[in-house]
Amino acid sequence: MLPISRSLCRAGRGARLSARRTDVSSFLIRRQSSLSQSSDAALPLAGYRVLDMTRVLAGPYCTQILGDLGAEVIKIEHPTRGDDTRAWGPPYAPYQAGSDHQGPGESAYFLGINPSLIYASITGYGQTGPYAQRAGYDVMVEAEFGLMHITGSRDGPPVKVGVAVTDLTTGLYTSNSIMAALLARAKTGRGQHIDVALSDCQTATLANIASSCLISGKRDSGRWGTAHPSIVPYKSFKTKDGDVLFGGGNDKLFGILCDGLGRPEWKRDPKYSVNSQRVANRVELETEIEKISVLKTTHEWLDVFEGKGMPYAAVNDVQDTLNHEHTRARSMVVELEHGECGPIRVVNTPVKYSESKPGVRTAPPTLGQHTDEVLGGLLGLDGDAIEALKHAGAVR
Repeated sequence: MLPISRSLCRAGRGARLSARRTDVSSFLIRRQSSLSQSSDAALPLAGYRVLDMTRVLAGPYCTQILGDLGAEVIKIEHPTRGDDTRAWGPPYAPYQAGSDHQGPGESAYFLGINPSLIYASITGYGQTGPYAQRAGYDVMVEAEFGLMHITGSRDGPPVKVGVAVTDLTTGLYTSNSIMAALLARAKTGRGQHIDVALSDCQTATLANIASSCLISGKRDSGRWGTAHPSIVPYKSFKTKDGDVLFGGGNDKLFGILCDGLGRPEWKRDPKYSVNSQRVANRVELETEIEKISVLKTTHEWLDVFEGKGMPYAAVNDVQDTLNHEHTRARSMVVELEHGECGPIRVVNTPVKYSESKPGVRTAPPTLGQHTDEVLGGLLGLDGDAIEALKHAGAVR
């Protein structure tokens, strides 16, 4: 047994149970006989219960998605320290005065028994193969399976992506696979085991670069920074106060860029008039564009190209992103009341449905917040039995 929290989930949003023994890579899904929250009955996964025994990011991100879609998620954590990410700070959301919790606060980073169960396992390298027993975090998989090699500036060293993108991609693949397994179970009545590896998901998302290598038999073309190996201009350029990205993805869009930059003659220049020539003369053209881009601020360039039909964007930091007018208009940041930390803001679920309204349904629970509720309500243990488990250190 373990700390328990009842997740409706958010990389930790959900019911939390702290308990002694935890499989760090697995979760089970089954259909509930009744809905625990009738107001959520219209959500796509309402009525499904998920037992989450994962940790860190890939698995919790998967169950966060399932929870936002209506599933009840019960997360199992270590009884004393909880999920590893609870200690990954700063920053921390500080506890309010009067809270029973001590410490810096909540981390911001934070089938045999039943043949109808859907049992998903997430590991670094999968259940089979020569690396099956190897431990691995996101960054190790980024390094060994191609992503780090193609990420970074043209003449710079390999770099990792700014977020744990392989973990996140794995969570997305897993949540999608679980929902496919639910559809299969509706036809066959049987569940199945889903074996998900970070290494496989990373390889799959090499996408067009992997295809190019497979077809050509050659090695990839390396790192391109914000540029594209076969489209020019398609990168960020310095401005008077920052950076702006121009996407001249075809000859027509390049013409719009030329007009906006005040260089309409480039459209007729044989060195630049078609993309193949722009690729051949990449360095010269990009240098000429940046001589012009630094003469205006980023927002001045945004005004120049507004409504013209060419893709363009400011290069924003994360705080600018969270406060962006489009982010606000799409309700991508919401405020919740946290029982120990007070009001907190979190990122919302990104997909909008016409008939359902998935979203953040509860604040991230504290370690063991729902132990009594889950053991008593779901397993039927009385107060004395629960206290005995706590005294023995089996649960928190």
